[in-house]
Amino acid sequence: MSLYKKSQQEQKASFVFGKRNYQFFLLSIAVVALGFILMMGTEDIYSFTKITLAPLVVVLGFALGVVSILIKPKNSEKS
Repeated sequence: MSLYKKSQQEQKASFVFGKRNYQFFLLSIAVVALGFILMMGTEDIYSFTKITLAPLVVVLGFALGVVSILIKPKNSEKS
């Protein structure tokens, strides 16, 4: 039992995702927010920006979020 506790103490705490994953995830949040900002306003409801561009930007942001989760983090043993 003491061998088990010793091996647990020797293990270094680490995050599930790497730095690159978190950067992509923050970028995806920013892209989704940009898409919703493009949708705001009451001026021209049927403009190209609100009907086509903004939904595509939002979908692109969600896709980037999925990619940020699926990207394999780099394991650096020397850090």
